[in-house]
Amino acid sequence: KVDLDAAATAGITVSRVPSYSPVSIAEHAVALLMTLNRKLHRVANRIREGNFTLSGLQGYEIHGKTVGVIGTGRIGKSFCNIMRRGFGCHVLAYDMFPADDMKEMGVEYMELDEMLPQCDAVCIFCPLTESTHHLLNEDSINTMKEGAFLINVSRGGLVDTDALLKGLKSGRIGAAGLDVYESEASLFFNDFSTSGRFDSSGWDGRFAELEVLPNVLISPHTAFLTYEAL
Repeated sequence: KVDLDAAATAGITVSRVPSYSPVSIAEHAVALLMTLNRKLHRVANRIREGNFTLSGLQGYEIHGKTVGVIGTGRIGKSFCNIMRRGFGCHVLAYDMFPADDMKEMGVEYMELDEMLPQCDAVCIFCPLTESTHHLLNEDSINTMKEGAFLINVSRGGLVDTDALLKGLKSGRIGAAGLDVYESEASLFFNDFSTSGRFDSSGWDGRFAELEVLPNVLISPHTAFLTYEAL
C-alpha cells in the first residue's frame, strides 16, 4: 500500500502497472510446468553430482492433457494461447467474466469446483482480493485430480500454504511450481547466501518445508523478469 498524499507531497508519481509483461509471465508458468514434468531441475543436480541414471525421471507428454486456467486476463490469455495452440492441450478456465476470444479458440469455461477434478495441471493467473484469498484451500485442493500439478505465478495468498503442503505430501498434488509465496516479503529479493552457510531452518517454517520437497520448484517472483518487459 502506498500513501498517495505523502507521495504527492514529496513530488513522487505513483503508477499502477497491472499487466506490463503478460507473455513473459505466461512463458514462465510454462517453464515451471515443463521443468517439473520432465524433472529438469533434478536432472541438472544429478549431472553435477556425476549421476547419469534415469530412475525417477519419467514425465508425461503435455500434448493432449487437460490444463485448467484460473483467471483469463491478459496473462491467462497468453498462457491459454500457448497451451492450446502450442501444445495441443484441452484448456478449461474459470473466470467471472469469460472471454469471447478464448471461447472461439476452444477454451471451455466452467465453475471452479467443476474444473478442478478434470485437470492434469492447474495454473493461477487471477488477482488477489478478499474474495480470492485462499481460493485454493484444503477443500478445493481435495477436489483436484490425483497427482495434478499446480502452478502459481500470480499472488501467494491465493493458495493456502498449509493446504498446499498437505496436498503435496499426500500426493493429491503431484508437483507445485511457485513464483510467489504467501509470506514472501521477508524472503524474496534478499540474498541470504552472503551471510554464510545456506540454511533455511531459521526461515518461515512452511517455506523451509516447501523448498526441500523434490516435487516443488520455487522462483523468487521472477516471472516478469525479461528484457522485453523491462
